[in-house]
Amino acid sequence: MGLLKVKADETEIFVIARNIQEFPALVEDLDRELSGRWAPMALKGGEAALKAGAGADLEIAIVAVSSDEEPELDAAVRVVQTARDHGLKVLLIVKDVSPQSLHRLLKVGADDFAPYPMAEGALADSITQMRSIVKENIAQPQKGKQRKRHGLVIPIYGISGGVGASTFAVNMAWELALLTKKTDKRVCILDFNFQYGSVSTYLDLPRREAIYELISDPDSIDHNALASALTSYKTRLAVLTAPMDTLPLDIIAPEDIARLIEIAQASYDFVIIDMPQALVHWFDQVLRMSETFFAVMEVDMRSAQNCLRFLRALKAEDLPYEKVQFALNRAPGFADMSGKARAKRLAESLGVEINIMLPEGGKQVASACDEGAPLGESAPKNALRREIKNIAQTIFDAVIAEKAAVAQ
Repeated sequence: MGLLKVKADETEIFVIARNIQEFPALVEDLDRELSGRWAPMALKGGEAALKAGAGADLEIAIVAVSSDEEPELDAAVRVVQTARDHGLKVLLIVKDVSPQSLHRLLKVGADDFAPYPMAEGALADSITQMRSIVKENIAQPQKGKQRKRHGLVIPIYGISGGVGASTFAVNMAWELALLTKKTDKRVCILDFNFQYGSVSTYLDLPRREAIYELISDPDSIDHNALASALTSYKTRLAVLTAPMDTLPLDIIAPEDIARLIEIAQASYDFVIIDMPQALVHWFDQVLRMSETFFAVMEVDMRSAQNCLRFLRALKAEDLPYEKVQFALNRAPGFADMSGKARAKRLAESLGVEINIMLPEGGKQVASACDEGAPLGESAPKNALRREIKNIAQTIFDAVIAEKAAVAQ
């Protein structure tokens, strides 16, 4: 097995072991959760590597110890102490280690431990927990100062089926999650298409039984219920997938949807919501709570007619339609003059402004969705990915600027 080649400034986790090949399941879990943003280190050189550092992204040190290291445990002890001295969180992975050796390593500063082989999802849970502690420390530089969140609610709605709203939502959430990794900000995505939501498919995540319990029992909606229903994508993005079974969209009342969003807002700075195409009875509640409401469409008659109905419905119910920002997916390219003319006529006929032009991403977009990975992971140079990244950066910068203005 070849060692992973990682740029120093992109390394987020050091994995230190005498022989990393003794922990093949750990390597597989790290590749799946971190996509190469980790670096293996030999136990003998681990202390020096930690002192040298590996860029601003370094957060966690994983020290893997087997029974072979017990006769000379001092090297592992020094590595744990050095990691703690440099402000890193330390996770121990122990393989057939005696309780006395484990106690010694924990005593010198390890934050957590897990037996090898690890249970499914245990590594992701441990990394997520440690990162949340790191972010809380960033958010609380002064003793006793509590970080209060009031997340930005950003629903994304498809004017017609197949226009790419879920793809836009998933990639927007992931790009925001990447932007928050050096801050105390947190991102979640909620799939409110309780019948055929595809967020779990696009991120290759399981659908949990707890999701049905969350939305079917209004009295149970609280922070703990939401936390048990959420799953994590690569330890950075919290995800509420659609339920395992197809459920009626009116299974949850507007006031319960509002409470669910409020709980998410209290825990996350960015709350992305993938909306169903149907205008259900809690739709207006989501629109009213949103900061910006993205409506995704295409340049075709189907989108034009549906958009006209959509606008009529909003105005008839006296809803804040000024919050809606229209995004044109598969927009005409720079040299496509006839396509640009069609897009202009579409906007004029509907009486709206189309400020967001999402370029055609080609086959890479479909491949990424089928593989269960965001474009930022599978096709980082894709034109659609670059545009979504720019939109996410604009939203993120606006939030940071607003927070700074409030602080002054």
